[in-house]
Amino acid sequence: MARQKVELSEYERKRQENIAKTQALLRNLEMEAAEAGLAPTSKTSTALAKPKSKPKKAATKKIKAEEVVPRRTSSRLKGIEADSETAKRKAEEDFQLQKEADRAKRQRISGDLNFGDIVVGGRSWDENGMFASIVGPAKPYERTFTDDQLKETTDKELRALRERMAGLQLWEDFEPNEIKLTPERIYAMGFHPTADKPLVFAGDKLGNLGICDCSQKAGVKQEDDDDDDGEDETEGPSITTLKPHTRTIHTFQFSPHDPNALYSASYDSTVRKLDLAKGIAVEVYGPADKSEDMPLSGIEIAKDNPNTLYFSTLDGRFGMYDMRSPAEEAVGLDMLHLSEKKIGGFSLHPTQPHLVATASLDRTLKIWDLRKINGKGEWRLPALIGEHESRLSVSHAAWNAVGQVATASYDDTIKIHDFSNCADWKVGTSLSDAEMKPSVVVPHNNQTGRWVTILRPQWQQHPSDGVQRFCIGNMNRFVDIYTAKGQQLAQLGGEGITAVPSVAKFHPTQDWVAAGTASGKLCLWMQAGL
Repeated sequence: MARQKVELSEYERKRQENIAKTQALLRNLEMEAAEAGLAPTSKTSTALAKPKSKPKKAATKKIKAEEVVPRRTSSRLKGIEADSETAKRKAEEDFQLQKEADRAKRQRISGDLNFGDIVVGGRSWDENGMFASIVGPAKPYERTFTDDQLKETTDKELRALRERMAGLQLWEDFEPNEIKLTPERIYAMGFHPTADKPLVFAGDKLGNLGICDCSQKAGVKQEDDDDDDGEDETEGPSITTLKPHTRTIHTFQFSPHDPNALYSASYDSTVRKLDLAKGIAVEVYGPADKSEDMPLSGIEIAKDNPNTLYFSTLDGRFGMYDMRSPAEEAVGLDMLHLSEKKIGGFSLHPTQPHLVATASLDRTLKIWDLRKINGKGEWRLPALIGEHESRLSVSHAAWNAVGQVATASYDDTIKIHDFSNCADWKVGTSLSDAEMKPSVVVPHNNQTGRWVTILRPQWQQHPSDGVQRFCIGNMNRFVDIYTAKGQQLAQLGGEGITAVPSVAKFHPTQDWVAAGTASGKLCLWMQAGL
């Protein structure tokens, strides 16, 4: 039976005519380009299509955790009519199931966790291995501190220090884009205090803790039979990834009393002590009400008191907690409401731990004295020694050992306040606005936006030469190092840095600097040949 000829509609005829005209126009343009000698040759086309690249290097093996989510089912196969009451009820049930699954993923987990149970990637935990020895828009790669500026000084000591800091080099065995330290964006970074080898830790957005022994040397992986390149590939560094929290690890600190104890604070409202020797993560603080949401933004343990935990929250509170209290009973908790807005970061003076510096979304740096608490109940406050207001929010406030406070603010400045006489402050001391003014203001682009972790200045705790210095990420994909006088010592960079190394930290005693990116990658600078 012959098919009947289908008559085209007016619209379809018009559409096909337009297609034919367009194709004819393209053919004419190609012919004209060829006659003018402008058409690409086959050799050029091939070169453009397949750019020459560096030999491949094997990336660190990723282990993707399988997420359990509510399974979708077909309404049509179940015979549920669209837009009916049954369909609406089913949609509501699916929504509630998804909502409950999302809530469960973020729900904090109480009790102790063995490292073996919370390893989510990399090699398995082995405490006898890794710890055996124990201004304007960003312009990527454009330096704001050049080699010429490096040498512009007649101060021999400053010049020698600049040359030493500028001489730090990226970890030579692996490029930053090969070192996937955490699965998600890095929020917290630090070194284990040992000087035997660089052990780097990083906390990310989803509660993962990445650990890398950076004394590793690059190994060689033999080419696969299916590999067409005929090149041997280097293996990435071996990394252990734990998941002690269910939400962002905003900050962590190694105990000044026990180098095997790492205390981490999270948006899941808990503080955990990770015992690196025993391989266990103990919950040392969490709200008594399991449903209470109290994201933590800072944590510190004073050198003179191993039992008291100090922390800050995103709703402006400051907590002091006696860790000898049972974890399920917040009887040792003392909460003070220091700000109406988020406390982005705080620090205790290293030698005068009753002095607390807080940085807040309310645009202020405040200095508090914990020796005197005024008021009652929720209105209790420590004595306010002084405050300084910036034009925009202040991201972090960090004390150094000689009594200077460095802050970073969204007004694109780093400010250094000199309180070197603070050891003489008596209870009830009050500083004037003039005394609270910064001694140094350094212009610095701090506009991180939504996808880059906020830039925070971090002092080296115990510099070997006694010169106080701090590091901070640079939006042009560097890490800047400054002295307490605001003198820039170095601008660390290198090949393979493909994102802003926003979270930067010094080793407490060694000239090692680690920085993390929003993609979970590690940048590590050390002395050449280490």
